[in-house]
Amino acid sequence: MRNATKIDVFSSLGPTAEEICRQVERILASEEFHAPKRARNFLEFVVSETLAGRSGFLKAFTIANVVFGREASFDPQNDPVVRIEAGRIRKALERYYLVAGQTDDVIVTVPKGGYVPHFEYLRDAPPPLQNEPENARIAYLAQQAHPLPEVLAPTLPAGRGRGIGLPAIFVLLLLALVSALFIVGGVPVRTPPPAAPVPTVAVEVFAESSSVDSRADIARGLRDDIIGQLAQLDEVIVVSHPSTGDRAAAADYALQGNIQMDGSRLRSVARLVRQTDGVVIWADNFDADFRAQNKLGIQANVARQIAGAIAQPHGAIFQAEPAIIARSALKADQDAEACTPAYDSYLQTMTAQNHSVVRECLRQATQRNPDNATSWALLSLVYLDEVRFRYRLGTPPSAEPLELANASAQRAASLAPDNTRVLRAVMLVNFFRGDIDKALAAGTAAYAANPDDVEVAGEYGLRLAMSGKWQSGCELVSIAIDKNAGPRGYYAGGMAMCAFMRGDFEAAEQWSRISDLDCNPIRHLALLSILGAAGKMAEAKLEQDWILANAPALMTNIRQEISLRLQRPEDQERVFAGLRAAGIPVELPSGG
Repeated sequence: MRNATKIDVFSSLGPTAEEICRQVERILASEEFHAPKRARNFLEFVVSETLAGRSGFLKAFTIANVVFGREASFDPQNDPVVRIEAGRIRKALERYYLVAGQTDDVIVTVPKGGYVPHFEYLRDAPPPLQNEPENARIAYLAQQAHPLPEVLAPTLPAGRGRGIGLPAIFVLLLLALVSALFIVGGVPVRTPPPAAPVPTVAVEVFAESSSVDSRADIARGLRDDIIGQLAQLDEVIVVSHPSTGDRAAAADYALQGNIQMDGSRLRSVARLVRQTDGVVIWADNFDADFRAQNKLGIQANVARQIAGAIAQPHGAIFQAEPAIIARSALKADQDAEACTPAYDSYLQTMTAQNHSVVRECLRQATQRNPDNATSWALLSLVYLDEVRFRYRLGTPPSAEPLELANASAQRAASLAPDNTRVLRAVMLVNFFRGDIDKALAAGTAAYAANPDDVEVAGEYGLRLAMSGKWQSGCELVSIAIDKNAGPRGYYAGGMAMCAFMRGDFEAAEQWSRISDLDCNPIRHLALLSILGAAGKMAEAKLEQDWILANAPALMTNIRQEISLRLQRPEDQERVFAGLRAAGIPVELPSGG
């Protein structure tokens, strides 16, 4: 007999974990539940994962691997085992509730179109939240590889020991409910510490030489334009009016400079000074001619160059202070903004240790602030690095990082679809997933939104080039190089490939050698092909020896790695031909 009081209390919330566990036990023990052993294991697994808060884990690839023991090469499109077993479960559940479970309190179903089970009371059940599965999927994909160490997610044990795991789930859920009640009741659980400080820059008025004529106000105009450029960047905070007597307290860095005139030519001399010790960490000259451009145009152009040189993600601040930024930003419990400069610092070295630390920083940032699009975009790129640079980072071959990168990019795009950093992440993830049309569409949108972002322009150029649009793509990469896009070596490697594809092996070798990517096995593989095509066998042997010593697995996956980066078969074959000329046996594609 149904307990009416229980219905009144829980009908608006749905069945409890304890009730669901008892119901699953009842179903599995019933002679009227006609399902083979692996279908029963399937049901146990999807229920356990859902109650543990990991419904996003429930997709064909994962179920096939965990429940059915399929290999990592499992392709759900060609192997329908998961769909077949899901169909059997649905039919078995329908039969059970028609025959033996007509009076059961709790209804368990596996709705079509997915593998996440649904639980409701026999009557008075509330409608399910329509977007819950997708939110859970994205959240879990972004976290499943790195569960919080203080939470041990319970699972439903196989066999007849199920009664041990499911009550534990109920205890955890009860604890979560108690915690939520404390929050609602106004009792503070914990106050997060303040975020790591973002670097601050004070922009001083540029001095003017005595030769500056009636255009003297260009110094103040240039300062105003620099402030405007810096104010658009998330990586720094600009201080426009520092206290003259206490500048170090007002900002971490001071941007100083002067204006000089020689006839119609103007030279802007700029330097960035670290306030704590007065060290000049960057200085450069910027020239312009009043015969070629008016005053406003000169101001805007010079300001853009200076702002980019010091405060873009790979600017002077982040190149000069990577250790300091990493230490301050990667402390536990920092907010999302703290991870951004740490990510930029990580790109300078790209070591396995830094990768792990930055990934954890961003993962925690997305947990604390799930609506921060930048954190999701950067997390997507960090996951993608496990695919792009897996030989450099030492990450094992797996489909999981690309899935995590895609889910994180989708989440970022749902929050800020027009953000250039988000669009860049969408572009790169889809490129390496093989969806070139979607990748280039995102790249086009990012470049159109901010053509002055040299990092976006360079990355978009590389995707264009490696999709076969070499002329337009290489032009953008060249512009990025000229404007000091960073990491410079990354784009220099792109220029090497541009020269190689047009048959200029000498230029290709020169670009490759100045690319400063000595720790990147893919760079050595590209140079090996260039040297082979140029007939430089002795130099090619050195590159081959380096790869065999530092990344031997790459030599057995050459076709896969090159095909991942170059989309057109004719471009791939040009690289393979250079490798064969160097004595490297590159197998023909299957069926070739």
